[in-house]
This record gives sequence, C-alpha cells and structure tokens, in this order.
Amino acid sequence: LRRIAKSVGVDHPLALQLWAAAIPEARLLAAMVADPLAITSSQMDLWVADFNAWDVCDTACCSLFDRSPLAWDKVALWAAGEPEYTRRAAYALLAGLAWHDKKAPDEKFIAAFPTILSNVTDPRNFVKKAVNWALRNIGKRNLALNAAAVDLSNRILTIDDRTARWIARDALRELTSEKILARLRKKEELQG
Repeated sequence: LRRIAKSVGVDHPLALQLWAAAIPEARLLAAMVADPLAITSSQMDLWVADFNAWDVCDTACCSLFDRSPLAWDKVALWAAGEPEYTRRAAYALLAGLAWHDKKAPDEKFIAAFPTILSNVTDPRNFVKKAVNWALRNIGKRNLALNAAAVDLSNRILTIDDRTARWIARDALRELTSEKILARLRKKEELQG
C-alpha cells in the first residue's frame, strides 16, 4: 500500500472516496494519500468514529492526522471520548506527534501528561497499549522529556491499578534502558 500511495502522491479527493468505500485496505491507503493540510476537523472526527481496527487507526493518526495543524487540538478531545478506538486515536496521535512534530517544544508534551494520566486505568487492550506508546515516544524525544516521562511513569506506578502498573513498568523498561539513553545523549551531543 505504501508503494501505491507513493505512486499516487497526495490526492485528497481520492482519499475521501477511498475512505467512503469502507474497506480496511482502502482506508489505509486513504490515510496515506490524504492531504494533512486539507483535512478538516469534522473529517478527522468522522474518520475516528469509523475506526474499528488498530491498523487503520494508527495509520490515520501517524501518517496523516499528526501532520495536520489541527492535530494537537484533537488529543485531549479524543482522550475524553468513551469508544475504545476514539481513545486509542488520541494516544496514537500523541505518539505520532512525539515522533514527527520536530518543531513542537517540550512544554507541549509536558502539557499532555494530564491526558496520559486520565486513561492509565483504562484496561481495554487498544487503549492501554496506545497510552503506553505515547508515553514511550515522548520519552524518546530528548533527555529532558525522557526524565519527565520517567518521572511520570514512576508516579503512574504508584496508582493501585493493574493496567496503570503495566503501562508504567513497560515504559520504564524502555525509557531507562542504556540503549535509549545512549541514543539520546548522542543526539544531544550532535545538536549541541
């Protein structure tokens, strides 16, 4: 699908038609060819309401929505939603922003910590994994955010909830690994 998307290029009208077909593979391709500058807030919300599989959710959030100027406004909004894939979309989007939004200041990610905390006890598989993913991706941006994400993970670890403890332990395992810390140190040396 990525090869097809590359050959098609950005084609927002085609993306809307592909999405309307309601075929999972067509929706994956739609997310790859849609124009992040042309997608509207209401289109984003409608697509999220259609999510029924993690791969479509994650592709839309990490190949399209995270490149939209509307992205940051959607994180807390979707996290407050009840449907499993709506919540997953919030955290997949946050994970995508941590990976792709190179210009976002650390403060934007720190400001998202209450949104992470708001759903650390949601035991639904696709939510808890996305909350964890967002936390880990934030902590892999730089040393300062790594320290903040480790601190948040340690706070989450004190919550008397099995899901919260799983999210925290898994995040801490990765964020405190020498491999990640060495990569972040090297990155800062190259930038500084």
